[in-house]
Amino acid sequence: MGIVEEAVEELRLGKPVLIYDWPDRESEVDMVFYAEAMTPDKVYKLRTEAGGLICYGTSQHVAKALGLPSFDEVLVTAGFTDLVAKVPSYGAKSNLAIWVNSVKVRTGISDVDRALTINSLHELVKLVFQGNVIEARRRFRSEFYAPGHVPVLVAKDLKDRLGHTELAVWLAVEAGLPPSVTYAEMLKFGSSMTLEEATEYARNSGLVLVKGDDILSYLGGRRP
Repeated sequence: MGIVEEAVEELRLGKPVLIYDWPDRESEVDMVFYAEAMTPDKVYKLRTEAGGLICYGTSQHVAKALGLPSFDEVLVTAGFTDLVAKVPSYGAKSNLAIWVNSVKVRTGISDVDRALTINSLHELVKLVFQGNVIEARRRFRSEFYAPGHVPVLVAKDLKDRLGHTELAVWLAVEAGLPPSVTYAEMLKFGSSMTLEEATEYARNSGLVLVKGDDILSYLGGRRP
């Protein structure tokens, strides 16, 4: 079994997988879970062992079904076009949609609250993939509020964007799962964890670390 197949199987089993993009992109490693597996314990793991922003990722198909705007669209409508025009130093525009909380949370930030919001988002994705788009959209409008504490990011196709969101969502789909993932950047004091440090962490923790190049090679292509 190759490294990509191992990562797919681990994600399917509800275990965390580490994903590294490229040295000339963010050059960061994210810890990723399939969203259905999220519990307060796993939010705590992301918060304490990864340390970056805990995000929820899904596909463009789901975002369209729910009527999710991109955050760029929200800012342009509000008159902040000059902010949207700028691009991060690594060259890729953000794929952030909006920040939400489940209406059932207390404040939204605790491990219990964020797990609840993530689980509730995952239920919407399942509804979309069961063909019940109208119910998914109704529940999104009635069971969430914004702004909240869980940022929703929308993956593009790998041919259009090669970010951690795209790589993570691709792994979920390759595992035969709905496009529904939760992830956070691996940090150390003051900066991102290096690939070497994340590799050591993965080895010590018994986790699989897969690289963007591994996934592209698995697909028979190379990074453009």
